[in-house]
Amino acid sequence: MLSFDPEKVPLPAGHLIGGKIHVGHGERISVNRPSDGQFLGDIPDADAALVDLAVTNAHQSWRESGWGTRSPRERARVLRRWADLIEANAESLGRLEAVSSTRPIYDVVNHEIPFTAEAIRFYAECCDKYSGDVLPTRDSSLGMLVPEPYGVIGAITPWNFPLSMASWKLGPALAAGNAVVLKPSELTPFSSVMLAELAIEAGLPAGVLNIVQGRGVSCGSALVNHPLVRKVSFTGSTATGAQIMSQAALNGMKPVTLELGGKSPQLVFDDAGDLETVAARIFRGFTANGGQACVAGTRLVVQSGIAEALTGKLIELCESVEPGNTWQSACRYAPIIDARQAKKIQSIVQTAIDEGAQLLAGGEFFPDTQQGYFFKPTLLAGVGADSAAVQEEIFGPVLTIQTFDSEEQGLALASHPLYGLAAGVHTLNIERAMRAMRRLAAGTVWINRYGRSGDFIIPTGGFNGSGIGKDLGRQAFEACLRYKSVLIDF
Repeated sequence: MLSFDPEKVPLPAGHLIGGKIHVGHGERISVNRPSDGQFLGDIPDADAALVDLAVTNAHQSWRESGWGTRSPRERARVLRRWADLIEANAESLGRLEAVSSTRPIYDVVNHEIPFTAEAIRFYAECCDKYSGDVLPTRDSSLGMLVPEPYGVIGAITPWNFPLSMASWKLGPALAAGNAVVLKPSELTPFSSVMLAELAIEAGLPAGVLNIVQGRGVSCGSALVNHPLVRKVSFTGSTATGAQIMSQAALNGMKPVTLELGGKSPQLVFDDAGDLETVAARIFRGFTANGGQACVAGTRLVVQSGIAEALTGKLIELCESVEPGNTWQSACRYAPIIDARQAKKIQSIVQTAIDEGAQLLAGGEFFPDTQQGYFFKPTLLAGVGADSAAVQEEIFGPVLTIQTFDSEEQGLALASHPLYGLAAGVHTLNIERAMRAMRRLAAGTVWINRYGRSGDFIIPTGGFNGSGIGKDLGRQAFEACLRYKSVLIDF
């Protein structure tokens, strides 16, 4: 049994700088358990001085340890040992993750921790697989393209998948020879500290990976603006990503990787095949982690001939869900992270109903959940194209339903004026699938599936307002290197 007592989980309540917990000073930020709304612990909110300490320590540790100049295979060995330790400490790490986040302990131990460890292993193998190049020049000279690490990379991760999102940032940055200062979300701050402690235990020089805690407006801004931070990697909202891009431009012209918001369509044609299979796929796409995923497929665009039958199967799936505390082994349905997010979801749903949308399922919180915020899977039909439920990223288990007759109409409905993170296409006609893939403005298109796999070679990242650059894949590793052109005359 994976169930545990949430009152008995020790919390590393501080920053991690130079391999040691730093309790900080100033304002403390309260952290509550999403499952029941109860107080869990608190963390210090890092000010500019504390962030400077963490970044300066990372820069000094990076130089003194020679992490960036070590042989690639030596860095790879450290990363592989780190991945092994992550798996060996799955239960302790999983408890930290589950108690403070929306992630059920079963999902953390069986899915997220193995995913995190494998991501680290993938980037360990990148250490000596990618290099510079010898360039064609005249016979009396030699041209080279020489890769080198940036130095200190500032990474900011969201609250919805704390461990795996951290691995997306840390794996490629450390494998490429950089130091990292990571700021996890103040809503889910604890598991990242233990993750970093395990890296040090594996042999990563203390200080090459530091953790700073705090809010985005204080700690996050100070990290982005610090002159020794040479690159920034952020996952979060489009609005915050735009602010970070602006700050990075004004404070050193540093490059950014931004994985931002989404409002992803699931485009279903009448030749999609077995509707029970399709319905289960769509259901997972908008309810996984309580709908709190940037790639959540929250816009169902379905061909009219199968709309009623498919909707009926989705209603049955919505009514089958049971809530549970994230520290219980049986829990499979995630709570909403906090009261603020819960109120936003409820407000957008109610506004859509007031504007004439038809509520087919859900639309309210589960009763008797001990002050936790468990929102029922919700289906809204008859929504207008301009409705906030269709246009805005809700970040909750809410699916809007729009119907179409022709392929051209379906593709038009599936487009979005701002977001282009992901899209799903459901059809057994390969020619139609390829036409749709070409037309959809999305960084990732899933065909007859919805959601990522364990194929770390496939990058993720959005178009338009959904981001710049890629996480995962070799693209994320290469983005953690800068390239120096060299020309030698004989």
